[in-house]
Amino acid sequence: MHGPASPGWLLVALCAATGAYCLLRMRSPVEEQRRAAGGEALMGFGMAVMAVPAAVFSPPAWAWPLYAGVFGVAAVRALWWARTSAHHLHHLVGAAAMVYMSVAMALAPGAHHHAHGGSGVPVITGALLLYFAGYVLVSGARLVPATAGPQGSGAPAGGGPAGGPSGWGDRPELAQACRLAMGLAMVAMLLTM
Repeated sequence: MHGPASPGWLLVALCAATGAYCLLRMRSPVEEQRRAAGGEALMGFGMAVMAVPAAVFSPPAWAWPLYAGVFGVAAVRALWWARTSAHHLHHLVGAAAMVYMSVAMALAPGAHHHAHGGSGVPVITGALLLYFAGYVLVSGARLVPATAGPQGSGAPAGGGPAGGPSGWGDRPELAQACRLAMGLAMVAMLLTM
């Protein structure tokens, strides 16, 4: 996207780290978690690439339509899986937002140079900003423990499915933190359109 280089690199790092963690979650024995993690990994890495500062990398003209196509396929996939889990509706909105930003960048004058300002439709951008800001607030509230856990940590006992030990990929609070981070990143990207 566009904007100052330092926040751009922070956004790249945040999105890439989130995508990497989502790849770890794809090793989960729970099929639904693997499916959700795959979509979230694609979103994290896609957002990281889109956030690279323009001074470092200006994508060729064909990159934006390709990007829109990849996330269009991801949106159709999320729509298909939304039949079984409402969480995939969020993936659908996220993928649609990526398609929207890609198309806006492709249509903007000088798109290969990361056009500054005015590259999106204000009503759509505003609606997406409202959705992701609300999502960030709800996700953040879910991370706040209602009561302190056994040692005051706020963490539930056990950790993994059925109270067994869990790996890094099966930690629901980390998955929620990743979703929160990607929601914040989406808000930042939409604000720079």
